[in-house]
Amino acid sequence: MFDRPLPADTPLGPFQGHPIPVFSAKGKNSKLHARLTCTRVRSDGAVTSEVPLNADTIGRMCSRCASHGDWGRPDSGVGLFLRALGGIGLLYQLQQYTETDPDCAMDQKEVERAAEVLRTEPVFEEDEEHDDEDWEVRDAAEHLREEVVCAWRDAARSLHLAQVTVAAFPWLADWARPELALKEQYLETLRGLAALFVTPAGLLAAAAAASMDDPELPSGESAFAAIGDSKQVARRLRSMWFDWQSKARSSWGLPGDSLFIHDVVHGIRQSRKGYAEARLAAERLLVSWEDEARRVASAADTGATVAVTVHLPEIQEDETHWQRRHERGLLADLDDWMIGVLLIHLTGTDWGHRQLTVRVPRLIADRLLSPSSLLHCEPATATPEAAAAVAEASPLSPGVFDDTAVHQRRPLTADHLRLLRSIGTAEDELYIVFSTDGGTEVLPFPELERRVGRDWRGVLIASSADLPAALLDPWSGELGQRPEDGDRWWPERMRDADTPLVGEGLGLNSGAQQAAWLVFGDYARQRERNLRLLAVARGVRDLRTLDAGYDQFGRSRGLPSAVWHGLLAHGWELELEPFEAPGRSGWKPDGSGIPLGVLADVQVYAANADPRFQGKGHSPFCSHTRERGVVADDDLLTVADLLGGKDFDWCSKCSGYAIRRLTDVQLAHYRAAHRLHDIAQQLDPDRGGYDPGRFEQLAEQLRELEKWDPEGEGRPYSEDARQWRRIVRELLSQGNSGRS
Repeated sequence: MFDRPLPADTPLGPFQGHPIPVFSAKGKNSKLHARLTCTRVRSDGAVTSEVPLNADTIGRMCSRCASHGDWGRPDSGVGLFLRALGGIGLLYQLQQYTETDPDCAMDQKEVERAAEVLRTEPVFEEDEEHDDEDWEVRDAAEHLREEVVCAWRDAARSLHLAQVTVAAFPWLADWARPELALKEQYLETLRGLAALFVTPAGLLAAAAAASMDDPELPSGESAFAAIGDSKQVARRLRSMWFDWQSKARSSWGLPGDSLFIHDVVHGIRQSRKGYAEARLAAERLLVSWEDEARRVASAADTGATVAVTVHLPEIQEDETHWQRRHERGLLADLDDWMIGVLLIHLTGTDWGHRQLTVRVPRLIADRLLSPSSLLHCEPATATPEAAAAVAEASPLSPGVFDDTAVHQRRPLTADHLRLLRSIGTAEDELYIVFSTDGGTEVLPFPELERRVGRDWRGVLIASSADLPAALLDPWSGELGQRPEDGDRWWPERMRDADTPLVGEGLGLNSGAQQAAWLVFGDYARQRERNLRLLAVARGVRDLRTLDAGYDQFGRSRGLPSAVWHGLLAHGWELELEPFEAPGRSGWKPDGSGIPLGVLADVQVYAANADPRFQGKGHSPFCSHTRERGVVADDDLLTVADLLGGKDFDWCSKCSGYAIRRLTDVQLAHYRAAHRLHDIAQQLDPDRGGYDPGRFEQLAEQLRELEKWDPEGEGRPYSEDARQWRRIVRELLSQGNSGRS
């Protein structure tokens, strides 16, 4: 049943006739495939084409691709629509949990017998063999109870997912209505079977137990002397009370469990004097609590009922366990008592919007409406205005994502983002968006969700997956393949100013190589993805806006580590000695006072850079910051700030900061400054390296450097340009003086 191909009569709505890419063998009537890797297509003779999405195209689809294929890009409108239908989407859900589904068949008589067994108290007999048989019957009944309740939960989840999908694509409503009706009928049948295991009196008693205040505990009673002093007795009795009330409030009735009594006398030998008295006293205390709960329940007016609307939580993936994933939300997190209330007292359902209506006695209603309730509940109202207040889903159609020209795009909504999240890779993507408030921006998916949740109005222009291959493929080819020697993945530090590759590790090209090479797993796919993300992120003005928060384990989400290495260079790569003021300070050599020029505004990112706060500053790549890249709380400085600050306390392992990769213009000035500084050192007699015989060679280099523009903008009369020429002329004069 899992492999149900897309029916030819499926309503396509606004996607009727939408072009989709296909692969097929040569031939007019050959089958169409969603991907070239399909095992049913001969890749050597396959051709690529675009065909309109219609009934004829659906009829020609390969059955495997029609069930699981991604027709079009997964994050495009048509791709999301077809994905919502295939796989475990709508077509699969419509077949699940119906009367005709043999996997979900339940024998009502068997369920009734199991419910009768569980309603009777277990009796212990002297005949062990007969007693074992009774317990086997009871265990089988409990297992069947769990099976029926789980089937109801799963059927409700399936109906919810189907209705949500139909709401997102409303042109499917008439087509899916008959099968949705079958699912609703079978869900009600399962609810009736599960309700056989629950009694209204038990739910009422459990609600009464939950409403009871903490009792006065007889910690000074002599019967508990075997436990210890009054403080020890009070601690054990208080623990028994909390355990009993906690179990009662989450069960279908009062627990009456002797395990609570055993905990009170735990650690005391049965042969010890006073053990039997302490156990009997604990039993009497437990019976008194249950009697009080029954008294409160019987005093409640069961004739006066209250209608309550229960809002179920949205289904979400729970990633709290590092080895497995499971879902939370809807009915998954509810305790037995809440499930029992829904099974017995349910009067109205709207599974699509996760809203249920129950009519319950006042005692149960008080618990549902209390602030400590597990669910958001409110008094129900049957007014048409309240029913109309339920927000309808924003239907998906061309123009939301990249199905149309930019001028035809429509604003994003929370429903659109929920669909986008369903493709799995959306959370790790970067999106180019436009709004009248912020203009064109690059945002990670979590930030996009937060903004839409705050009534932000904007459109999605593109994601990194939309970048044209005509630009990416040549760029990737220029970077070359990853060397087999892992030591060559990192650029070698060049300290010789005469070397043309000095500062190479600071440049954009080195960053692109690291983004492409520092990947694991599927090398080709991860390499392409990293380069796409890098290309989009390079245009971001402040990298802190790319912070996508943390996952359940405290790890930074968002960009892969390799992409951060593509955006930032380690601080130790940056040598600022040429730009420092002349004059020796302790062991530190002289600077040459060369103007920073285009390097002044290069961004520097660090954690805890402010020297007024305790602790050292760390780079986004430092192990002290978990190598998590840039986050919103990091400090943003410039190279000019580094040069002017003397009180920074940087980490000795990571140099304390990382800098934004240098553009070609910035890298050229960095190299020119190091060449000029090297010449200044060679012309300085105090450094012992001056050779008058090399002056002509150095003078020729100085005359060449005199034409350099540190601003990189053709501004020969700027302050930096005048300072640059002044340094060059002073060096020429200094060299001439040294020769005479």
